[in-house]
Amino acid sequence: MSGQQQATSVLVFFVNGKKVTDTNPDPECTLLTYLRDKLRLCGTKLGCAEGGCGACTVMISRMDRGQHKIRHLAVNACLTPVCAMHGCAVTTVEGIGSTRTRLHPVQERLAKAHGSQCGFCTPGIVMSMYALLRNAEQPSMRDLEVAFQGNLCRCTGYRPILEGYKTFTKEFLCGMGEKCCRVNGKGCGGGDDPESVTDDTLFERSKFQPLDASQEPIFPPELQLSNAYDSESLVFSSERVTWYRPTTLQELLQLKAAHPAAKLVVGNTEVGVEVKFKHFLYPHLINPTLVAELQEVRESEESIYFGAAVSLMEIDALLRQRIEELPEAQTRLFQCTVDMLHYFAGKQIRNVACLGGNIMTGSPISDMNPVLTAAGARLEVASIVEGKISQRTVHMGTGFFTGYRRNVIEPQEVLLGIHFQKTTPDQHVVAFKQARRRDDDIAIVNAAVNVRFEPKSNVVAEISMAFGGMAPTTVLAPRTSQLMVKQPLDHQLLERVAESLCGELPLAASAPGGMIAYRRALVVSLIFKAYLAISSKLSEAGIIAGDAIPPKERSGAELFHTPTLRSAQLFERVCSDQPVCDPIGRPEVHAAALKQATGEAIYTDDIPRMDGELYLGFVLSTKPRAKITKLDASAALALEGVHAFFSHKDLTVHENEVGPVFHDEHVFAAGEVHCYGQIVGAVAADNKALAQRASRLVRVEYEDLSPVIVTIEQAIEHGSYFPDYPRYVTKGNMAEAFAQAEHTYEGSCRMGGQEHFYLETHAAVAVPRDSDELELFCSTQHPSEVQKLVAHVTSLPAHRVVCRAKRLGGGFGGKESRGISVALPVALAAYRLRRPVRCMLDRDEDMLITGTRHPFLFKYKVAFSSDGLITACDIECYNNAGWSMDLSFSVLERAMYHFENCYHIPNVRVGGWVCKTNLPSNTAFRGFGGPQGMFAGEHIIRDVARIVGRDVLDVMRLNFYRTGDTTHYNQQLEHFPIERCLDDCLTQSRYHERRAEIAKFNRENRWRKRGVAVIPTKYGIAFGVMHLNQAGALLNVYGDGSVLLSHGGVEIGQGLNTKMIQCAARALGIPSELIHISETATDKVPNTSPTAASVGSDINGMAVLDACEKLNKRLAPIKEALPQATWQEWINKAYFDRVSLSATGFYAMPGIGYHPETNPNARTYSYYTNGVGISVVEIDCLTGDHQVLSTDIVMDIGSSINPAIDIGQIEGAFMQGYGLFTLEELMYSPQGMLYSRGPGMYKLPGFADIPGEFNVSLLTGAPNPRAVYSSKAVGEPPLFIGASAFFAIKEAIAAARQEHGLTGDFPLEAPSTSARIRMACQDKFTNLLEVPEAGSFTPWNIVP
Repeated sequence: MSGQQQATSVLVFFVNGKKVTDTNPDPECTLLTYLRDKLRLCGTKLGCAEGGCGACTVMISRMDRGQHKIRHLAVNACLTPVCAMHGCAVTTVEGIGSTRTRLHPVQERLAKAHGSQCGFCTPGIVMSMYALLRNAEQPSMRDLEVAFQGNLCRCTGYRPILEGYKTFTKEFLCGMGEKCCRVNGKGCGGGDDPESVTDDTLFERSKFQPLDASQEPIFPPELQLSNAYDSESLVFSSERVTWYRPTTLQELLQLKAAHPAAKLVVGNTEVGVEVKFKHFLYPHLINPTLVAELQEVRESEESIYFGAAVSLMEIDALLRQRIEELPEAQTRLFQCTVDMLHYFAGKQIRNVACLGGNIMTGSPISDMNPVLTAAGARLEVASIVEGKISQRTVHMGTGFFTGYRRNVIEPQEVLLGIHFQKTTPDQHVVAFKQARRRDDDIAIVNAAVNVRFEPKSNVVAEISMAFGGMAPTTVLAPRTSQLMVKQPLDHQLLERVAESLCGELPLAASAPGGMIAYRRALVVSLIFKAYLAISSKLSEAGIIAGDAIPPKERSGAELFHTPTLRSAQLFERVCSDQPVCDPIGRPEVHAAALKQATGEAIYTDDIPRMDGELYLGFVLSTKPRAKITKLDASAALALEGVHAFFSHKDLTVHENEVGPVFHDEHVFAAGEVHCYGQIVGAVAADNKALAQRASRLVRVEYEDLSPVIVTIEQAIEHGSYFPDYPRYVTKGNMAEAFAQAEHTYEGSCRMGGQEHFYLETHAAVAVPRDSDELELFCSTQHPSEVQKLVAHVTSLPAHRVVCRAKRLGGGFGGKESRGISVALPVALAAYRLRRPVRCMLDRDEDMLITGTRHPFLFKYKVAFSSDGLITACDIECYNNAGWSMDLSFSVLERAMYHFENCYHIPNVRVGGWVCKTNLPSNTAFRGFGGPQGMFAGEHIIRDVARIVGRDVLDVMRLNFYRTGDTTHYNQQLEHFPIERCLDDCLTQSRYHERRAEIAKFNRENRWRKRGVAVIPTKYGIAFGVMHLNQAGALLNVYGDGSVLLSHGGVEIGQGLNTKMIQCAARALGIPSELIHISETATDKVPNTSPTAASVGSDINGMAVLDACEKLNKRLAPIKEALPQATWQEWINKAYFDRVSLSATGFYAMPGIGYHPETNPNARTYSYYTNGVGISVVEIDCLTGDHQVLSTDIVMDIGSSINPAIDIGQIEGAFMQGYGLFTLEELMYSPQGMLYSRGPGMYKLPGFADIPGEFNVSLLTGAPNPRAVYSSKAVGEPPLFIGASAFFAIKEAIAAARQEHGLTGDFPLEAPSTSARIRMACQDKFTNLLEVPEAGSFTPWNIVP
């Protein structure tokens, strides 16, 4: 190392108390890869590789020599370089507890509070909580909320996680001590009333083991007692990259002089993403964290100085402390900074990221750069000049940023630190950020204002306004600022400022990032919010009149804050005489929850690597539609460690043609590609990094083809439909109904797709066995389909192929048919190479390849009476299928069958078109077209109510189905309790009282509005394809009385295995503990149906009962002869009597298979699951931000097998539906390239997005005779209730528009993003904007 002779090249750190020494560490290796691949600690998961999901969270502990204390930090192992771990202690989920030794309270409470479903996110959530408790034994609820900002869960809806973990908080404990109702297991409901038929206790808190800090693992004494690892310089080198860790400023500056292009890495939160996803190669990386000058914190009368490498969390903590101690007038910049830091990424990022990195990265959407630029922050910079350290001062302001991610600091210079000035009494600093989601999201636009007034006045002396998201750099508005000088800050000035800003900060119609009108509107809106905030301060100080800002406008400056969750769960109590060992109806803990919370649960990619195993990397299409003219893998094959390249040439035409129903897609693209992300080929190499690097060396040349069709509208224009479409379903006399109608109305609605975002991406491991056998371990919802198609591509008989699925880290339909994209190439490679082969897609690959929920467009014409009774509907349904059919025909059919939702329409014509486009093939997703169809129905009911001038609720009731009515597909409703669900939900939610409160709120607030919406749902239960409505089971009883149960369903987090164990336990009359389910495998139960359509419990449960009944019948004579014997004794007797203790079960759903011509009297669905949800929402009319204040749900799910699991499914489905209709937006280029390929750009709901009040009730006394133990399906039906947030938002927008004189209907597509909400509100600020005509420019992104 330059300037340092004693650098070490040996990496030393501790993991779970064990010392790790590596003499040849790879600077390109992340901590996550090291833990999983080298140390075989697979509890830590790969979810995104960009620090956005938290699945990889671990705790890093290091000795702070200056503070003489140990610091414990939750970090993202996917971004943390393993080389940065020198001298640190790493704790993973395995290191704090296990089912074999002792559970840690953090693991136990999450599991037993039902906070783990698929379990893939669970270790990361456990470690976020664990790290919090290591720093604060009794945290506050706010600490809890901050701790989880960087964690995502796709299954639970977050409520049970917070419920379990709030038992650690200060707020949970009260003066009653052990007598507290919350300690003894009861909440504030009536669950302990012996006369009540309902219960409200899902878990008993009194049984939780206490947290005992004395039992925590100790920090390694070797690291605590010696500073050897902190004082030595490091140099780690690999073939491509060298990592330096200098310990002095002289060393650092010499290194930077020698390598001006070197990247300084502190948190690796930016460089790590660039290396992973942009494939940048930085040959020299410098880690400056031990350079004292970059860690320095010092204070003066005028400012606080932070070294450039001080973490954001440390800055936040110190500034918050000074805000408490110093006069408010001095801390306005500090307050502004902590406000912005709260929404800066997640806590795992803030724990390691530094402000210096934020400044030097120079992102145009940086959260902090606008604040620092507006404040004119003073920076200290150093370099080596003629062998000596030279320092200079630079100010952030005009001219600091010189271009995209460039500034005036020279390549050989190093940023030392930043001065945060204390403000003066006449100075105000405020900042605002608007993103798609409040927590852990990048900004769309942010703004900061630093203004100094003439003493004790509102006359502007000087002002600086900085903006992010409006140019390639953070920009100032000097012209507008100059206009404001010497002017009083009032409404009149703001009118001029708004006009000036619109001119000074233009944005090209095709500018990257899209949302052009919205971003321009935000500039003005955020400055108006700043004006309101500053004027409020001036008013409080008596500088301007108290009524200078009308009371109605004051809330415009406020921000949304995450409220402390309030919730209730009500379910039917089991009968008092039900045997204790009978688990049906009880809230049993998920069978794998404890293993998931300890990291012991094995997922596909956790299977240990095998000798000789290879990894498969994919070559993906970079064109939306093109002919492949050249495919050359020679450069890839030339790399050492690369063993083979596969393409369509390795298969016959027949073998290459695959698909779940229609074989219209290919294992590898053959001759043409039809979308971005289509698999062209695959490279088999020694490891993942090499396989992926080699795949990028495969040369593919194309000849573009046209037209490229991306959107539904383009498909309609070109007549691009799959064969045999359109199709129609009709009922009644449409012509007569429309001719006699008092009113008719034509309308349309549209909704986008949705990424599944299962936390575990698609994965497969294929192992060749003898006798030409092939064994696959797959993350699939349909093992039998994988088996069938693997047999097809290898030309093997199916009995030589076994597919196994132990558990999935989520599926949601996305792993029903699309798993073949990974499984087939992996199987082919393993079969041809005779070596084990593995692949687990990276998040960006998964999002590119595997398709989404179908976008839909509906056009409808409705006939109705003056009181709102609908008499006829003619509706056209278009879905965007992508380039192949997949299951799009069935998705469309369910949408056509569900469009009327809960409303009886006597005359119907519904037509459906499957649009063929140049997108990855869209596929099954929870709801399977039902939510899209019902979305149209709810638009229709609201259109009718608006036109006839009646309350929506009244029109709903008028049109509700009644028992005995017949649907437009000829199914009679035998039991339809929707009105009972509605009445219960109205009462539970205090609906009428809340409507009055909302009306009052809306009268009193101009820039904040509220809305409430009621959403009923009717979801048909059965596969649309008759033959899939069957299931099998295998029951094996062993000599000790233990039972091994197998069935055809797959555990994907929905609790299927838990319910099957409960069903078998009741049927056999034995405790659940005696029953075990190992896996789903095609050699245990053949010809299985996919785990989908919400029927997993129904069909597999009945098959399990069938197997149990057969066994019981065989055991009956023995039980009769030995009535007092135990189960084990009966089994022992049966064995010696040579009675078979193995039984198969089978079930075929009866009475279904409707076809209008061949089977008109059969049912389409076995039954319906119904429910009602009511949500109250508040919107910020200036930004489009929103918050769900409350949600109440009442679901009819029959007699629940497991209320905890069912309520978890309801809450998780609601949150997924909420994401679909409000947050989750897929962004494509006009050519069909997906921009939103990870959690950075694609936002699913986080912890802070759950309703402030979240209540779920299960309808009591409503057994269902058509399913196992009188239960009902629950996985998909609640999802559409998430639309209650969308329609509540639309009601709030209507109130905002009415404020500005706008009445009547207005378009609002789903999802109702902040951009769509803001631009729908329309006001004096949006009216300032000139919007270019559609077609006059090429937009940056389009909606498919």
